Amino acid sequence: MVSFTKERSREAADRTLMAWIRTALSLIAFGFAITKYYDYLEKAELRQTLDPLHSTLVIGGSFIALGVFGLSAAVVQHRRILARLAQKNFTYTPARSLPMIMAILLLAIGVLALIMRLV
Repeated sequence: MVSFTKERSREAADRTLMAWIRTALSLIAFGFAITKYYDYLEKAELRQTLDPLHSTLVIGGSFIALGVFGLSAAVVQHRRILARLAQKNFTYTPARSLPMIMAILLLAIGVLALIMRLV
């Protein structure tokens, strides 16, 4: 018989994965929008004068990569949680903070964008 505690923990892990899916989708969509802006600049032949460092392409690609990384890490974390819950003598062990890792990477992208805009 499955205990209610394990069932609630599994459902919480599922909700967390769904939140990460939404977050990753938002990051990927935002990155895609930025790269489409790069295409617009290129077609309007404004890229060389307005964006000589291809910053919009770099930043857009960074957002897409961050979204893919975040979703991949969330799937791995979800599978590990389910594997731990399947053990007969389940004990809680704290995992790495995926939101903190994502926040640090997003901060790095922001600093990179600021530097590229100032140069």
